[in-house]
Amino acid sequence: MPSNPVLVVHGGAWAIPDDMVEAHVNGVRQAAGVGWRVLERGGSALDAVEEAVVVMENDETFDAGRGSFLNREGKVQLDALIMEGLTLRAGGVGCVERIRNPIRAARKILSDSPHVYLVAEGAEQFAREHGLALCRNEDLIIPREIERLRNLQARLGLEPNLFVEKTSVDTVGAIALDRGGNLAAATSTGGTLNKAPGRLGDSSLIGCGCYADNESAAASTSGWGEPIMKLVLAKWSTDRVRSGSVPEWAAKEAISRLEERLQGHGGIILLDHEGRVGIAHNTPRMAWAVRQEAREEAGTEKNAM
Repeated sequence: MPSNPVLVVHGGAWAIPDDMVEAHVNGVRQAAGVGWRVLERGGSALDAVEEAVVVMENDETFDAGRGSFLNREGKVQLDALIMEGLTLRAGGVGCVERIRNPIRAARKILSDSPHVYLVAEGAEQFAREHGLALCRNEDLIIPREIERLRNLQARLGLEPNLFVEKTSVDTVGAIALDRGGNLAAATSTGGTLNKAPGRLGDSSLIGCGCYADNESAAASTSGWGEPIMKLVLAKWSTDRVRSGSVPEWAAKEAISRLEERLQGHGGIILLDHEGRVGIAHNTPRMAWAVRQEAREEAGTEKNAM
């Protein structure tokens, strides 16, 4: 039976400053518009989430692609995952330094590789061999982030800190349901500010920051990655939907569990095969947008649904 398409995107769960709210809302709204056009013309959920995430990777407002947070050594290291709910195929990259749009590389892995996950130089080599141009790491760095890292390290005395004042996480993600009833999810990030070189967060780990299964739901998370990984939160949330919970409640339950079990902070977007949406976060703000045939919304505040 044909489904009414739905697209949900997020631009990160953290304490978005007042003067950056408009840029975040405009950014997720633009990403949702691009992804929605894919669905509207009958395209796949997989294509829709990829295109939506590319928009946010190209927007320096977000911690993905150019403009990402810098690691302890002043480099950008990027992670991304994309997953198809029909087949459970997935593709992920981790710690890449020379790929402008890591979600494109992740999609190439999903489509053209027998593997699910490639990291660092191996991922970059695969991307180049499959038609993606590489860039210099310097091309991904912007002055705002150099200054942000310098200020933080001055306060911390160069000691690594995993989650700075609940403000250092700005992952982007998208989930979609297409007319064929298929779900997909994608997540991309530059990780946490001042992270240790080689650190992987939840965003690109299957079942942690991203998951999609036609038999349950699609999910993308954002926030403090280490607690999210320990709970395998995206998969946990989709399992709740499969057990009968509606996405609105499953999303709230996931964030409550994150906080109660591990004092974690973050957010989640969730979508089931009936097109029902859940959005929840326990951070001060999370940028999000929803597109359906009869609905177009975007915001940053709590209790979005």
